Amino acid sequence: MIVAADFVRSVKARDSEFTVNQGDCPLIVQFAANDARLLSDAARIVCPYANGIDINCGCPQRWAMAEGYGACLINKPELVQDMVKQVRNQVENPRFSVSIKIRIHDDLRRTVDFCRKAEATGVNWITVHGRTVEERHQPVHYDAIKIIKESMSIPVIANGDIRSLKEAESMWQITRTDGVMVARGLLANPAMFAGYEETPLKCIWDWVDIALELGTPFMCFHQHLMYMMEKITSRQEKRIFNALSSTSAVLDYLTDHYGI
Repeated sequence: MIVAADFVRSVKARDSEFTVNQGDCPLIVQFAANDARLLSDAARIVCPYANGIDINCGCPQRWAMAEGYGACLINKPELVQDMVKQVRNQVENPRFSVSIKIRIHDDLRRTVDFCRKAEATGVNWITVHGRTVEERHQPVHYDAIKIIKESMSIPVIANGDIRSLKEAESMWQITRTDGVMVARGLLANPAMFAGYEETPLKCIWDWVDIALELGTPFMCFHQHLMYMMEKITSRQEKRIFNALSSTSAVLDYLTDHYGI
């Protein structure tokens, strides 16, 4: 989730938060925004390098809500409609997609109405995280996602607490959506969709190869390894690994501990 205002106003923000290569296709860029003009400007900047943008209308974090971003937008359908329209007007490529990711209301009728308004404005698809803004670790409301899917003509994607391929398939079976989106589960295990229950060592070394080949900044390189190794390291090992401060130190650690 990239803050559109910072992205538009700061070259430093663009350089640190948005880099691509030819293998990144299809690619959707997700923005946090509360201003239609700034979002359309951000979309215009990324459109030569991406296939579409997604408007985050689901982030429940306090800082995002306080800034008028994320999940508070599900209560501002007119603003979301205006943002979609302005992106459509600014980006000339007719195949450039505009999508939204949302949470649900306590009254699901409001969510269905919000989604229908978004569809009428030209949103290409909607991802639904099946919890309200207040809910964090409560069970995902699969029934709500199913009702939203049945109410829409455009594709609907289900999201929420998917930790394995089996759980993804189960969510799809219940909701009958057009797809399933995974966030934290894939950060922890990028091989999930290949059926692995935890990150295989080959996946870790694939990431090392990619990062070294493309010159990935150390913070990003290290952070993803921390996610991937969450399940396969002890608490003591985590403390040591997470404190490493250079690429060479990380490579030495991996070689010493995993013998590759």
